[in-house]
Amino acid sequence: MKDKPRAKRPRVPSLVVLLLPWAVVYGAFFVFPFVFSFVLAFLHYNPLSVHATSWAGLENFTRLFGDERFLRALRNTLLFVVGTVPVTTAAALGLALLLRGRVPAKGAFKAGFFLPSVMSAVVISLLFKLFYAPNGGLNHALSLAGITGHGWLTDPRTALAGIMVMDVWAAVGYYAIIFDAAFAGIPKEFYEAASLEGAGFRDTLRYVTLPALGPVIVFVLVINTIRSFQIFIEVFVMTQGGPLGATDTLVLYVYEAAFRNLDYGYASALAYAVFVLSGVFSIVAMKRFRPRLSLGGGG
Repeated sequence: MKDKPRAKRPRVPSLVVLLLPWAVVYGAFFVFPFVFSFVLAFLHYNPLSVHATSWAGLENFTRLFGDERFLRALRNTLLFVVGTVPVTTAAALGLALLLRGRVPAKGAFKAGFFLPSVMSAVVISLLFKLFYAPNGGLNHALSLAGITGHGWLTDPRTALAGIMVMDVWAAVGYYAIIFDAAFAGIPKEFYEAASLEGAGFRDTLRYVTLPALGPVIVFVLVINTIRSFQIFIEVFVMTQGGPLGATDTLVLYVYEAAFRNLDYGYASALAYAVFVLSGVFSIVAMKRFRPRLSLGGGG
């Protein structure tokens, strides 16, 4: 009697096997914390006394509106976003336009302004902290010009501006490289047609370059807005929110609420407030600029 043929085992698609490790890591370090923090936002939760966990409902969220520190951190964060995102985008676009011309040692020039983007944010922050110090490089340069030095990071009027300048300097090279790559995708025929019509540099920039770069500009605005809402390392290293709360930001407040005060429920509510605000600003940026930055819509 012949043996019955064994049933073939279903083969797992190789794509599933290849993606499984990534899916596990993504689920463990991204999806689970996202969901767990959402649950925590509705609880009174202290990791040192888990047995005392209780339901808070919307209390953690309503607490935000009466929290003076939250409102101050929100104001500082919004000032940071509004003060850095447009400047960084415009400066990056200007650098990319400069690269379209004849620049001596263009490769070295690109590497030079892109280098801060790959350096550690902690290292850059420490260098600028020394640069802004009372006896640092900036005040030394001012003294050579006969100008009295200033406590840039100890004065509430200049501390946040000093961090904003550092952020623009560190980030502009990364976005300039993105714009430079986007220029390669603009058909040369557009510029040839503009030249035949007698368009100068300004008209070509307005009616050809900017509309063609529209999707990339929106992309840069969105990711730069999200990154600016999450500003933390620079503030933590340089000022820790001081002086007098002048540089206190939302993510710094999230950190202190969670890891210093051990108020994980309120910290989670703060984190979701940052998430919602960055999402709203990103959507506004996309809707605001997308209709204007399209070919034929520049007029």
